[in-house]
Amino acid sequence: MLLYQLQPSVTELWGDCVNGADQGPAAVVERLLEAVNAHDLETMVACFADDYVNEWPAHPQRGFRGNQQVRSNWSQIFAGVPDLRARLPRVVVDGDTVWTEWDISGTRRDGAAFLMRGVSIFGVAEGRLAWVRYYLEPVEEASGDVDAHTRRVVGNGADTTEVRS
Repeated sequence: MLLYQLQPSVTELWGDCVNGADQGPAAVVERLLEAVNAHDLETMVACFADDYVNEWPAHPQRGFRGNQQVRSNWSQIFAGVPDLRARLPRVVVDGDTVWTEWDISGTRRDGAAFLMRGVSIFGVAEGRLAWVRYYLEPVEEASGDVDAHTRRVVGNGADTTEVRS
C-alpha cells in the first residue's frame, strides 16, 4: 500500500502514527527530522542501524557504511550551520521503504546561505534506518537555465541557439 503525503508536515498527515503510537517506517523518519531540527546528534545517530548503508547513485565515491560516519558528518554540519532547519515537503511510504523530499536550510558560520534540496529513499528495519539512496544536492542559482545545463552535460559548451545546417 502506498501512502502519498503532499502536506507541509508529516505530523499533520499522520498524527498519532508519528507521535509514538506507531513505530513504523514513518515514525522513524519523523524521529530523524525532529532530531535534525533539535540538533540532537545522539538521537539522530540512534535512528540509524549500526551497519547502515548510505549510497549516492550520482556520486558513488561518497557512499559509506555505518552510523559512526553519520555522527561524523552531522557533527560537522551542526557545527558549520548552527541555525540549520529541515523540512519534508513530501513523503511516500511503501512497506518498509520511505521516499522523502528534503529542504534543509540555514546560514553557515562564514555567513553564506546553506540550502540543500533533494530526495532520500530510506529502507527501515527493526525500527531504524538500514539504508538510503541519497539524492540531496546544494542548491545553486548561477549555472544558467535548462539549455545551458543540457549543453554542459553533453559536452557542448558552444551556443546552440542558432539553427545550423
